[in-house]
Amino acid sequence: MFNRLVFFCALALVAALGVNLGLQASTPTFWQVSTQNDFLKGEVENLSIDADGRLVLGPAAELVHETTAPFLWSLLLTPDGSLWAGSGNEGKVFHIDKSGQASTFFDAVELEVHAIAAGPNGSLYAGTSPDGKIYKITADGKSSVLFDPDDKYVWAIVTDRDGTVYAGTGEKGVIYRITPEGRGTVFYRTKSTHVTSLAFDGSGNLLAGTESPGKLFRIDRQGKAFVLLDSSFREIHAIRVTDKGVIYAAAFSGKPEGEELTSERPTVDSPRGAPIPTVTTEITGITILDVPSATSPQPATARRREDRSFKGAVYRVTPDGVWDTVWESADDSPYDLSFDAAGALLVGTGGKGKIFRITGDPASATLLTRAAAQQVTMFARDAEGRNYYATSNPGKIFRLTPDRAARGTYESDVRDAATVATWGSIRWRALLPSGAEAQLFTRSGNTETPDDTWSDWAGPYKNANGEQIASPKARYLQWKAMLAGRNVSPVLTSVTVAYLERNLRPEVSSINVHPPGVVFQKPFSSGELEIAGYDEAATDGRASANPQTASSASPPPPALGRRIYQKGLQTFAWKADDENEDRLQYDVMYRSEGETGWKLLKRGLWDPILVWDTSSVPDGTYVIKVVASDAPSNSPGIALAGELESTAFDIDNTPPRIEITGVRRDSDRAVASFVVRDAQSAVQKVEYSLDANRWRVIYPKDGIPDSRVEEFEIVLDGEAAARGAIIRASDAMNNSTTAVAEAGATRK
Repeated sequence: MFNRLVFFCALALVAALGVNLGLQASTPTFWQVSTQNDFLKGEVENLSIDADGRLVLGPAAELVHETTAPFLWSLLLTPDGSLWAGSGNEGKVFHIDKSGQASTFFDAVELEVHAIAAGPNGSLYAGTSPDGKIYKITADGKSSVLFDPDDKYVWAIVTDRDGTVYAGTGEKGVIYRITPEGRGTVFYRTKSTHVTSLAFDGSGNLLAGTESPGKLFRIDRQGKAFVLLDSSFREIHAIRVTDKGVIYAAAFSGKPEGEELTSERPTVDSPRGAPIPTVTTEITGITILDVPSATSPQPATARRREDRSFKGAVYRVTPDGVWDTVWESADDSPYDLSFDAAGALLVGTGGKGKIFRITGDPASATLLTRAAAQQVTMFARDAEGRNYYATSNPGKIFRLTPDRAARGTYESDVRDAATVATWGSIRWRALLPSGAEAQLFTRSGNTETPDDTWSDWAGPYKNANGEQIASPKARYLQWKAMLAGRNVSPVLTSVTVAYLERNLRPEVSSINVHPPGVVFQKPFSSGELEIAGYDEAATDGRASANPQTASSASPPPPALGRRIYQKGLQTFAWKADDENEDRLQYDVMYRSEGETGWKLLKRGLWDPILVWDTSSVPDGTYVIKVVASDAPSNSPGIALAGELESTAFDIDNTPPRIEITGVRRDSDRAVASFVVRDAQSAVQKVEYSLDANRWRVIYPKDGIPDSRVEEFEIVLDGEAAARGAIIRASDAMNNSTTAVAEAGATRK
């Protein structure tokens, strides 16, 4: 039972320290990509990644039109199949006919057209920012201001069945209701900063998404509002409603990596979003809020959302008001939603322009495709269920087709081997129906981001069961897969790359020379006293028995137990590291001051601690050297060693000498003079006693016991002057000696 207890305690200690006992430089590292999360780290073109982590050919995307604008914020299909697109930085509305030919339909004075909606008789409503206005543009392109509110931004426009226009604005979070004649009134004040999205449910209620905070409102025709969703995100960016009355809302906070927040004049990298004005803040007081105490836990859902950092999510709200999260991402912000011909939810995102397809219950996500742009900002769906989507950075319009792409590529993320590595084999698993093929390539380099200094792509590799990588040795590696098929798709399920890190030299970073005589009792010791780092049975320099195999990484330093004192013993403890996490073995050598050659003190230590019985060498000043070798984890040809010398320390096992130089008597008083000498260490403490029982400390004539030679005087009165005194002297190494100062007859 005791042995089992010790075993589990040791196991818990290793786990707590996070020690990897299986990683060695002589063992290759295997980089495997086999799950959806693994594959999503790379870049796709015309490929899809399903929830099971399979890479397949995705839907073909046709480029409808590439505009001159960096941003396309809004997209609207007309009954005849042409498109309207509202742009940013130019403040234009483009008209794109079915052949892809584009013309400028409207050019606003303002910089952004964030919202467009169909009006009567082929007309169009356009909401602009900043200095927000709502324009009405007739079918022949004539424009006029329909409504000019005091608000700075017009983010969303919808029209109901009778032609009434509703507009969501910022920076006061007001929703306006505007008649076809242009008479506008406040419909609802959300008490948010911006109203960013609008839609109608099946009952004709207005749905509104807001920013700061991110809430979803349902507002009836009389202007009575009900909050359907109070999200943990900053903004509800898009709202879509199914034929069955289910509401989907896209929400996000912050920005995907690589994106910048928008300003009044957005930069080329800016997604659509509310501007962040400059605010001057002065602290005029402190308010103490009533927050839950530590003993009052939050609901589980609140704790979960706080513990996990997500950039965006898609919520589903059923007609009875119950909501849940169907998709969330730590990397991609959802900008708009749509449905495909089968009724599956599509999510267009910002960051890397990904489009996800959400299916099932519980919901699972497939990366459907990736646009050749940073953001997928808006969907438009035609009567046949085909989806068009607009992008930003750059501003393009694409159409998803029902056909499968004939060819697609995937580039993995870059693998950092931490050092220049030797590449092993690459192998993969793929299903290849007749007419399908999968080709793998690799390239390597020594910069974190692939550039023109990297090697060219090597390959294609032929053997899926394993083929030697032809890319040169380097720190970084990337692989690429090219999939192709005629009417069928190959299925790539995993790719594994093996590599061997370059062996790095161990480093001995510090040596702690403990005070002479200080040793530590071994923990879990039973029976006789056992000293950590001291092997009485191995005094001839041979390696002690190794209780562990050399195939595991170096264990943590031994836990030191109770501190005790043993004269003549000297404890050394050191710290050594190996970046390959190899198992280390130590040799300890010594030399005396003035010598140049090293003598072996101990070979083959596994623990970074040693106790030396210094009685085996003459007194003097010494230095030790610790040599750490990673040979237990490497072949002899590549094993390396690192070393470090300690600070100088004294070995002194000889007590000081006491020389009585004289005793002077004066009446009933005697003054005894003496000198204490030590050949190696300083005189540390001198005492005298009249009865060998009670000892009194005396100090040298110069007041400081810090030299190897010190002069002393003792004044004895009365009976003590006739009897004399016993003197005891100790040096810095706790060596002690005694002498007697007898009363003499010398008179002053």
